[in-house]
Amino acid sequence: MEGPPWPKGKKLVHLDLKGAPPRVEYLYRLIELFSQLGVDGLLVEYEDMFPYDGELKLLQATAQPAYSREEVLSMQECAKSKGMEVVPLVQTFGHMEFVLKHRPMWSLRETAPCVGTLNPHREEGVRLVMEMLRQVVALHPGSNALHIGADEVFMLGEGEESKLWLASPGCTVEQLFLNHVTKVAQAIKEAWPHMTIIMWDDMMRGMSQDTLKASGLVGLVQPMLWDYTPNLDVDTTVSLLEKYCGAGMSDLWAASSFKGSTCVYTCVPSTQRHVDNHVQWLKVAAALSAAVNLQGIAITGWQRYDHLSVLCELMHVALPSLAACLQTLSHGRFSAEAQGKVAERLGISSCTVCISRLIGVCSTRLAELTVELNSMLNSEDIRFFENNMFFRGWFSPYHQQRKMVSPLIAMQIHSQASTYLTTLQEKVAAVREEMVRLYPESTAQEWIEEHVSPVTAPLQRITEDIRTCANEMVPWNMLPL
Repeated sequence: MEGPPWPKGKKLVHLDLKGAPPRVEYLYRLIELFSQLGVDGLLVEYEDMFPYDGELKLLQATAQPAYSREEVLSMQECAKSKGMEVVPLVQTFGHMEFVLKHRPMWSLRETAPCVGTLNPHREEGVRLVMEMLRQVVALHPGSNALHIGADEVFMLGEGEESKLWLASPGCTVEQLFLNHVTKVAQAIKEAWPHMTIIMWDDMMRGMSQDTLKASGLVGLVQPMLWDYTPNLDVDTTVSLLEKYCGAGMSDLWAASSFKGSTCVYTCVPSTQRHVDNHVQWLKVAAALSAAVNLQGIAITGWQRYDHLSVLCELMHVALPSLAACLQTLSHGRFSAEAQGKVAERLGISSCTVCISRLIGVCSTRLAELTVELNSMLNSEDIRFFENNMFFRGWFSPYHQQRKMVSPLIAMQIHSQASTYLTTLQEKVAAVREEMVRLYPESTAQEWIEEHVSPVTAPLQRITEDIRTCANEMVPWNMLPL
């Protein structure tokens, strides 16, 4: 039996462009697919892929070119033609790594080691944020909503200026956070009175209702509560949303996840995990009081945990997860009918495997190759090759140091390691060939270095060590290696 579907409100898909930014042609294809899946809008987090200019030009990516102004505008036109709105997301407090990593911006950090958090006491910081927003808003003429981030403001209150401020009576870290966010939100409303302002909620979760009421944020912002876990606590989440509503912030958002929230280095998403997350969010929505005006849900797809972390699951391999999550919201659960819809939309034969680990059933050749390569890389025989009986028994460090190596068994070890290497290299070449069609060359290179090189490098070293050792035991040209 199906539960109630997602109530009225928008379904936004989050495009996190701070890693593996899709080529423009692929972006258009994604927007077309999102439209077919019933998506109402895009929550676009550009970071360094936005074409900042003037003094902010240094914020643009260097690994690959940022999108051009024309590409940003055409992406919005493409979305608009499909009935989707575009909501830009610009971080204004925490997670500003892509800004504060640059030497000219170092003085604007809250603390030197924390690259992501802006010093809330510097007027230059507010001016910087407002200039970033000005450029983004100017290039989104049709947008009526803006997400200002403000999540995970790590080390807030630890800077020297903050410590001095906090030493005054009545000054708290909570107030420090609220002061900055309120200042930014008020400046946005002055510049663009029509703009709806959305922000992440996590820094406000521990605040009392009275603190929120007195913050100045009531009527200025719409909090977006995020929780990406498959066992989301329904009662706690409902209580939080009701607290915000009771404080006067009745216009609220939810945020779930279809990828990028399992582990910082996950390669292939677990569809079941993300479907379970959405099932829990459906329970939350059904339990809310009528006073809560749920504006919608943002289905996030993180590409990195932050600007300086490794790549999470790439978009192409997460599309079945996204489709499954959207159909879950529409049907109340991932029913047989919902699975059929996913298979139909993605052009795949069945969703039986989609609900587990995507093995063998994917929407693109690259997705199939990615899953196959990931399975090989995580094979115990390959990943833990140095733990096998022959290697540990006849080619240990003790044997290598004393050149006490059996040429016959060394040949067997070399043969097996070489076979694994060749198989991996062939698969990697196929993955790279397909990957650069959808993403920049730099993405393919980073992905391979992060996921493949740590596995192939030991195998390569083993083959070289065996050649060196065996050559000293028996003339190398007499061995069939």
